[in-house]
Amino acid sequence: MSSTHESTAKAILYAFLANFGIAIAKTWAAWVTGSGSMMAEAIHSYADTGNQVLLYLGLKQSQRPPDDEHPLGYGKLSYFWSFIVAILLFSMGGLFSIYEGVHKLQHPEPLSQLWIAITVLILAIMLEGSSLYGALREIKKVRGERPFREWLKHTRNSELVVVLGEDIGAQLGLIIALGFLVLAAITGNPVYDAMGSICIGVILIVISVFVAWRVRSLLVGRSADPDIQEAINDILAEQEEIERVFNTITIQFGPDTMLAAKIKMCPDINIRDAIVSINALEKELKARVPNLTWCFIEPDITD
Repeated sequence: MSSTHESTAKAILYAFLANFGIAIAKTWAAWVTGSGSMMAEAIHSYADTGNQVLLYLGLKQSQRPPDDEHPLGYGKLSYFWSFIVAILLFSMGGLFSIYEGVHKLQHPEPLSQLWIAITVLILAIMLEGSSLYGALREIKKVRGERPFREWLKHTRNSELVVVLGEDIGAQLGLIIALGFLVLAAITGNPVYDAMGSICIGVILIVISVFVAWRVRSLLVGRSADPDIQEAINDILAEQEEIERVFNTITIQFGPDTMLAAKIKMCPDINIRDAIVSINALEKELKARVPNLTWCFIEPDITD
């Protein structure tokens, strides 16, 4: 397994363990207190737990080798499952939280033993914080020296984007739920609890839309990371046998990259030497560019 796959798998595992434990605690607290915000948070955590399973499934399926039906492999399955996770985050997380909040506004119920819910939320914030820290640590390993915003803009790793979005959404949701529950406890007014549930739903919908938008371009077909494209161009520029590079096309398939390039060889090179040179170039590209799985070099005289 590559270092990128290891980092992604670890980030998913951190999120799964945190969300599963938190979901059980939130369910108990929601049952005891009757809090709508806590119930919304419990459903959110269960949805996130299931989402981690789907992300891991996509990560494993994307590693399947190519076959006759899928000659370019199954790399894009990771994008498919990431998109499904975004839909679930929108529906099960966001819409249900808003529904629960509206229901509590229309039919307010007295809250009891809110100290239990507040305690659970404080512990959940700590656990989610550790999950978010773990995700950021694994992202740091993948992005290297690149600024975080640049990595987020250009990354082709959909699983890490989803895990990061879920962790941020969970942390914001917990803080909001805690704030509104404290207000409900101070004032004795359950309306604050319902408002907290609605706010949590809005945050989850915003994050799910962002994740879906980021994954959409990968599903359609996106070029490789700019760093990979730059590395490819540098290698092509080093080749003395190449007079001109007409164009290069890269496409990302999950963790793997495909390259197609049209080049003009030096006029004094014969066909046999040109073939040998191109074969050597393809081997060098695959050796120096991480996860460059397919490489097609086409010699030509015009673009």
